[in-house]
Amino acid sequence: MIYKRIVIKIGTSTITAGSSNVSLPQLIELIRQISMLQSKGHELIIASSGAVAAGKEILTEPLSTKLIPFKQMLSAIGQPRLMSIYTQIFNMYKKNVAQVLLTREDLSDRKRYLNAHNTLEALLLNQIIPIINENDTVATEEIRVGDNDNLSALVSNLVGADLLILLTDQSGLFTSDPRQNTNAKLIQEISEPDIPQDIWAAAGGSGSAQGTGGMITKIQAADLARRSGTRVVIAGGNEPDIILKIAKGEKVGTHFSPIISKLESRKRYILSGLKNSSEIHIDAGAVRALRQGGSLLPVGITEVNGSFERGDTVVVQDSAGIKIAVGLVNYSSLETDQIKGLHSDRIDDILDYNLGNEVIHHNNMLIL
Repeated sequence: MIYKRIVIKIGTSTITAGSSNVSLPQLIELIRQISMLQSKGHELIIASSGAVAAGKEILTEPLSTKLIPFKQMLSAIGQPRLMSIYTQIFNMYKKNVAQVLLTREDLSDRKRYLNAHNTLEALLLNQIIPIINENDTVATEEIRVGDNDNLSALVSNLVGADLLILLTDQSGLFTSDPRQNTNAKLIQEISEPDIPQDIWAAAGGSGSAQGTGGMITKIQAADLARRSGTRVVIAGGNEPDIILKIAKGEKVGTHFSPIISKLESRKRYILSGLKNSSEIHIDAGAVRALRQGGSLLPVGITEVNGSFERGDTVVVQDSAGIKIAVGLVNYSSLETDQIKGLHSDRIDDILDYNLGNEVIHHNNMLIL
């Protein structure tokens, strides 16, 4: 298996097949491919546009206003309908889905980031396919991502995706707009650390009348994701078996090579939130567990020093003060101090809630 974890961004022009309405045949075909991949053991996440287009279908009169509150209203109308369509089609293939609505604030605040990360990990663990959209109905300009291309790149970073597929109404990125220049050639691979200026220029302006982005936002998303260690492919959503072909490693569409490894990207994020004045001290049994790839459980904690909040990065030390690891904590310093030395099944009794059996999960830890 080349790509274990895959994020697929489905744009409005793909969902509507270029029309003004949601195309059921198009969605059925894409969902068939996604269901096949999940059955083979791949982990799939969908970043879906189309809520505004689905909302316009329900209203009887044509509307063209560009006011943000009006678009938010259309999104509020269309999102339940779009999710209902996804749910019904996935049910045909005996697959379960979940709706996840995010804003930029959810992905920039460390506590919300950890909450979103843990939720998506739990869904994937239980073989449920998350369907993600920006929370347009409440997002203000200050916290909006602005388009689902860049949202899909942020989600790829959040879950450490191996591959991001950006489906659009074109076969990939061309040397110029193929709708205006019949001599335009498909760019098969971009591997340079900095995307050349002529490629940005060739991307042109906005996309379809139904969508909010264009090829520019797809290049922005591709550049963001590959700097987090994710390979990106821009490809045509209406091409036969396009998702299956990309997942098998076929050279279709335009590929963007990752700049760094996923491990390096994760390491940078964890270290960026380091609280140097905060420490968790652990016993010898916990030290052994961490060095063997385990998570930090409350039972192995002997002492908590300093102040930290959920989502902060904290140093883990042994009884001699030697640094063993750093990691993102699931609990604040106050909560950790209350549950230290206890078995995880006691967390509910002490705190009256449970944010996870681990104080630091091994996926969110770096061994020093």
